[in-house]
Amino acid sequence: MDEKVLEDIYQEKLEERLIQYLSDKYDMDYRAAMDAYYNSELAGKIHDGKYGVQYLDYKVLADILEETEPELLHTGGQV
Repeated sequence: MDEKVLEDIYQEKLEERLIQYLSDKYDMDYRAAMDAYYNSELAGKIHDGKYGVQYLDYKVLADILEETEPELLHTGGQV
């Protein structure tokens, strides 16, 4: 496997863990947690690999999302 494939697998697993954690932590339906994550600016930064944010722990990323975009978590991902 080349580096890009490994990076893609890592990112996919990170997103899965983060979405499940958001669902559990904020007592959200899994689909609502997916919507919240994929509608966030954080998702774009992780996808683009900006600032190395994709290497942070998923719990830290959940805290960042809560701090920077709380409306996504408290409206079920709908803005």
